[in-house]
Amino acid sequence: MNRSSMVTLGRRAAPLAFAACLLGTASAQETPPALDDAAFRSCLAQLQGSAAFRNVDRATFAQHTQNLAPDPSVLVLLDRQPEFTLPVWDYIAVLVDDERVADGRAAYAKWQDTLRRIEQQSGVAPNIVMGVWGVESNFGQILGGRPLVQSLATLSCFGRRQSYFRGEFAATLRILQEGHIPAEKLVGSWAGAFGQTQFMPSTFFRSAVDFDGDGRRDIVDSVPDALASTAKFLQNAGYRRGEPWGFEVRLPAGMDTSDASRKNKRPIDAWRRAGVTLVDGAPLPDSLPSAGLLIPARNRGGGPAFLVGRNFDTLYSYNASENYALAIAQLSNLVANPSGSVAFVTPWPTDDPGLSRAQNRELQTLLLARGHDIGTADGLIGAKTREAIKAEQQRLGFKPDGRAGQKLLAALKTAR
Repeated sequence: MNRSSMVTLGRRAAPLAFAACLLGTASAQETPPALDDAAFRSCLAQLQGSAAFRNVDRATFAQHTQNLAPDPSVLVLLDRQPEFTLPVWDYIAVLVDDERVADGRAAYAKWQDTLRRIEQQSGVAPNIVMGVWGVESNFGQILGGRPLVQSLATLSCFGRRQSYFRGEFAATLRILQEGHIPAEKLVGSWAGAFGQTQFMPSTFFRSAVDFDGDGRRDIVDSVPDALASTAKFLQNAGYRRGEPWGFEVRLPAGMDTSDASRKNKRPIDAWRRAGVTLVDGAPLPDSLPSAGLLIPARNRGGGPAFLVGRNFDTLYSYNASENYALAIAQLSNLVANPSGSVAFVTPWPTDDPGLSRAQNRELQTLLLARGHDIGTADGLIGAKTREAIKAEQQRLGFKPDGRAGQKLLAALKTAR
C-alpha cells in the first residue's frame, strides 16, 4: 500500500488507516485542535433528528452520547499529510515477514475446519481469508483501542467528510442498539474500523455473519463470525470460487509494459502468445481465464511482475491499494505452504531492502542503546523512531530521510 492510499477515505477507508498503525506510520506529532464542547453538543442534537439516524432510537442515542466528549486527536489523523512514503518493498517486508507467516500457519492449522465450512458456503478459499485476517489485525492480535462512538461522533461534527462519518456513526449506534457487540468491545481504529478483520460499521450490516450460531454477529470476539464475515465481503465483491488471485510471472525481454494494469485484463492465452511464463519458466496455467499485468515497482525500475485476476480485485476492494492487496495475496500463499519463502522470486529494484518487524525491533534496540528516546522496541517505525533514524543517518553520512533499511541496520550494528 502506498501512503497516499492509506489516508484516502471512502468505502473502506478506516482499515487503511488501521493498517498504518500496524506499519507504524500513523503516529502524528501535531497538537490536536481545541474543540468547542457546546458546538459538539449542538451537533449531536441535530444529528439525533436527522434522516441518517432514523433507525436509531432516542434511548440508544442518549445512552451513548449523553456524557460523550469529542476526541481532538482523530482530527490530527484525519487532516495530516503523509509523513513518509513507503516503497512497496518496505511495505511488503513488514506486513509479510517470517513472524506473521508463522503466526498465520499456526492459526490456519487451528481454524482449518471452520475455514473449510466457510469455503463450502461462500466459495472463498481458506488461505485468502487468512491473508486478510493477518494483514488487518495480525490474526486478531491488534484490534485497535479507540472507542468507535467517540471517534465517529467527533468526525461527524468536526473536520472533513462529516457526511461520510455520520453514516458510520449511525451504523455504530445501530450495532449497539441491536446488541451485536457491547460498547466496551466496540473499539478500533481512529476512523471507525473494528473487529478481527477491521470492518467499517456500515460494512458490518452488509457483510457480517453469525457463523457460530449464537444469534449475534460478533466480529470482535468470535473468530468464526469474523472469518465468515470476511468471506461474505469478498463473495459480495465478486470472488470466483476455484480461481487463484494470480501468480508471479516472468516477462520476455523487451516486452512493452507501458499499458500494464490490473484493470487491463486479457485472456491467459494472449499472455502466453506474448511470451509470458510463470516465474520459474513453466507455462501459464488455465486456472485463471483472464488477467491483468501488475508491476508494483514499475516506476521505480521494475521488480516482480504478476498476472492478477478477478479475485485480486476483490482484495483491492477490501482496501483501495494494490500493495495492500498484494500483501494479502502473498501472505495467503504462504500460510498454506509450509515451505514457501516470504520473498518473491524476482528481487525488488533496490540495493537497500526493507526490514521485517524483527529487524525493526533490532534497529530500535540499537537506537535506544545510543540514547534516543523512542519508547520501546516494538517493531513499529513511528515518528520518534524516524527522527532518531535521521539523526543517525546524518552522523553516518547517509541521506537523512528517516527510512529504516538494511543498510542503516548493518551500519548501526558495526558502528561505534
